Amino acid sequence: MPHRRYNPLNGDWVLVSPQRTSRPWQGQEESVPQEERPGYDPECYLCPGNQRAGGRQNPNYQSTFIFTNDFAALVPETPDISEMNQELFKCHSVTGTSRVICFSPRHDLSLAEMEIDDVKKVIEVWIEQTSELGEKYQWVQVFENKGAVMGCSNPHPHGQVWAGNMLPTEPAQEDRRQLDYFTKNGSVLLIDYIKAEISNKLRIILANEHWLVVIPFWAVWPFETLLLPRRHILRLPDLNGEEINSLSQILKRLLCKYDNLFRVSFPYSMGWHGAPFGNANYQYWQLHAHFYPPLLRSASVKKFMVGYEMLAEPQRDLTAEQAAEHLRKLSDIHYKSRKK
Repeated sequence: MPHRRYNPLNGDWVLVSPQRTSRPWQGQEESVPQEERPGYDPECYLCPGNQRAGGRQNPNYQSTFIFTNDFAALVPETPDISEMNQELFKCHSVTGTSRVICFSPRHDLSLAEMEIDDVKKVIEVWIEQTSELGEKYQWVQVFENKGAVMGCSNPHPHGQVWAGNMLPTEPAQEDRRQLDYFTKNGSVLLIDYIKAEISNKLRIILANEHWLVVIPFWAVWPFETLLLPRRHILRLPDLNGEEINSLSQILKRLLCKYDNLFRVSFPYSMGWHGAPFGNANYQYWQLHAHFYPPLLRSASVKKFMVGYEMLAEPQRDLTAEQAAEHLRKLSDIHYKSRKK
């Protein structure tokens, strides 16, 4: 029956309506992306050696490639507008940087299809970028938008890292909730959550010695997942060698399951949340990654956040437990690999 679930990480609620899973669909259907892409596309502005949209030329890179976004959302220098700070009209300057991370020179390979060693190289870049930018900025956001349905402007496998001198809204909410929980209970919220999920096993998708993947109890998106290190870790640069190796393995396994669900390159937005940088004591934080995929019942039908979701609160039909069972049963060997 309909019920609400609480998200202790941000303080929000989600309405769960499992009785709606069989409702008919005559609404919009997305176009399914083409199955095959070339390894190199002369028209792609992220492929090696090509000219980017901003006019600069890419090197003939052979592995990962990082550059400052030609159309950056955050820039290192901005004018001071602190005088515009009225009760109803508040705003302030922000400084930062926005970078693009090309995962591979191959135009046709997503993280799910890359070799484990190449996935590890991407993770190492995430760590290096977080460490470097964390020396200057309070918040470093590593993320990937995959698929046109998620607003990705180029199919070449890539992600981004934005860093700024402020704590954005979502991590600020997580910061407050984790601190409140730690103050009240004397323990780390997500460490306690990991223990609870391991105990009941209902929502676990994948697990290895160092990592856990679950459909969170409070998930909003149909097949939303949370990737968590088992050890108390504040930020990506705190991972040791074994944890990096096992992260590359479980990340690839998860993304293969996603692709296998509807036998399509599965779209999503994902990103890492770790403790902010600065002099404060952030021992109440726990590193984690969010995966927000929009697909609901097929490769062409996505979940829409409209109406009630925009005006009241998020709502989902499929329960977290049902979604976990779907993903758990899937192979973690990519369906394209099984064709060979």
